[in-house]
Amino acid sequence: MEAEGFGSTMKMESRPAEPVTEIDEFQQGDAGFPRWKLAGALVLVAAIGVAAWWYLRGPAVTLARVTRGAAAEIVYATGSVEPETWSRLTPLVRGRLVERCRCEGKEVKTGERLARLDDREAQATLKDLRALESFSLQESDRQTQLLARGATTAQSHQKAGSDLARIQAQISAQVERLRYYELLAPMDGTVLREDGEVGDMVEPGTILYRIGLARPLWVVAEVNEEDLPRIKVGQKALLRTDAFAGRMLTGAVKQITPAGDPVAKTFRVRIALPDDTPLHIGMSVEANIITREKADVLLVPSNAVIDHGLLVYKDGGLAFRKVETGIKGSNRVEIVSGAEQGELVVSPATTNIRNRTRVRAASIVEP
Repeated sequence: MEAEGFGSTMKMESRPAEPVTEIDEFQQGDAGFPRWKLAGALVLVAAIGVAAWWYLRGPAVTLARVTRGAAAEIVYATGSVEPETWSRLTPLVRGRLVERCRCEGKEVKTGERLARLDDREAQATLKDLRALESFSLQESDRQTQLLARGATTAQSHQKAGSDLARIQAQISAQVERLRYYELLAPMDGTVLREDGEVGDMVEPGTILYRIGLARPLWVVAEVNEEDLPRIKVGQKALLRTDAFAGRMLTGAVKQITPAGDPVAKTFRVRIALPDDTPLHIGMSVEANIITREKADVLLVPSNAVIDHGLLVYKDGGLAFRKVETGIKGSNRVEIVSGAEQGELVVSPATTNIRNRTRVRAASIVEP
């Protein structure tokens, strides 16, 4: 097409319009705003909303009720079961075991022979000493006769008598020593345990026999020195042992040793057992000695108390409340004031949720 104007001729060409694609439409939108930006904004708003909802609903916590019950303050100890009356039998000399009674679990009487060590060498020594005694006796008699005739000196006569007395003293000591090769029962009782076999070489102090009375029994336990001031004779003790798992046994404090172990920093406490106790001698026992006890008091789990207070829950809200505590047991704590029965508290309570006003109850632990 040609157009005229202002004395010149202009030639114009027409072009077909370029098609608008779907991508262009999406990027521009109805108002010219890129649609991908709009979608991103919507996702961001949604994410913020979810985060805000999650934050406002609070973290999940486990709750426990304030209940009533008995509170007990305890001292923990460990020990083993022993008879109240018993004795250990050990050899006084080194020797080979040549005889034993095999009487474990049987009754024995005081002075009854339970075992014997090889004493042949000691017997040979005694035989030599008796031979020397015979010679010395003859020499003493000869010196006495010579002195009567004036054929010897008083000094020679005294020396012969002194030699005889010395050998006779050695014989008495050797006879006494021979008794050490026999192990005799030190008391009437039951052979609780017998150790060692014929042919064994045993040393002085090796416990070969434990003899005692089967009843009564007690637990000999060790307690830390800082807990000793709270322990008194007569206090009740709750006992547990793996041999009777799940069964709670009882005893009572009978003796407290006046001197402790300065290295281990422990004191020995003896807990008397009833005659019908199922415990056996030698069993290891855990003991909880009850030093203080109250009935019908408010209780919360020990892990619910934080900074001398409780995190009290109500209708999704959380509030920190100061409380006064009393007896502190291993699992529960007495609340003297500051809480009411039936209230819900966070258990366990942690510092990271103390300042949160909103929480979610994940579960309620009933006592």
